[in-house]
Amino acid sequence: MLSFGTAGCNLTCKFCQNWDISKAETFDRIQDLASPEAIAEAAVRSGCRSVAFTYNDPVIFLEYAVDVAQACHERGIKTVAVSAGYISAEPRVEFFRHMDAANIDLKSFTESFYKKLCSSKLTPVLETLEYLKHETDVWFEITTLLIPGMNDSTAEIEAESAWVINHLGPDVPLHFSAFHPDWRMRNVSPTPPETLKIARQIAMNAGINYVYTGNIYDPVGQATYCSECHAVLIGRNGYNMTTWNLSADGRCDQCDTRCHGVFEAEPGRWGSRRMPLRMSASEQEQVAL
Repeated sequence: MLSFGTAGCNLTCKFCQNWDISKAETFDRIQDLASPEAIAEAAVRSGCRSVAFTYNDPVIFLEYAVDVAQACHERGIKTVAVSAGYISAEPRVEFFRHMDAANIDLKSFTESFYKKLCSSKLTPVLETLEYLKHETDVWFEITTLLIPGMNDSTAEIEAESAWVINHLGPDVPLHFSAFHPDWRMRNVSPTPPETLKIARQIAMNAGINYVYTGNIYDPVGQATYCSECHAVLIGRNGYNMTTWNLSADGRCDQCDTRCHGVFEAEPGRWGSRRMPLRMSASEQEQVAL
């Protein structure tokens, strides 16, 4: 996956872990240096199967993201949006009709959290999730960053899990990730691993089939299990895959139950590497992604 972003954000999350990008005062003119066609070509050249709009929310550079997505699709490259899902109805339709997949950050399950810590609202995010589920073919997943004392109570996690089951169904993956002190919340302690494991268990007890922990070492909580026989389908250790027990069409090798997701016949072998990509934008200029 080739990942890139620009600068700025439409939320003001006090716990932002990409604050040096999302809170930048000077807008990054990447689109002046990296044309949509150049990004698509860079993905092809580097062997990437997809391009991700991430680091800051792509809804703030919607037109550019759409242009990049169109160029990528012309080259057979999939597109992934990593977004907070805080977007109005009309642009929501335009934006997501060009995306193949999305990860939506559900910051919390209370309006007070969104208002106090993000200067935004919960309801439009829930509307985005329902739109993705019921009106698109976009494969999407949800991530909630658990912050000690802010959004990690048993009651809130139970409420979020129940909403997911009732409005989205049991097969939308839900990730609980660990917070680390950053930006304007450096005085808050990191999330204990046990908090994530408890949240995962609560969500599974509610009936969600694919629940994960993130930003901690937890091979058990980061594996994908068959929803029927509970065999390990995909084992993970960080970014490395340790197990692959899926058939070519994404079914459990043991009981033939379909695993919900988007799979190729063979797993990738890139592993945990991250490779900065320098891309020619013109004869005189280059831009790093």
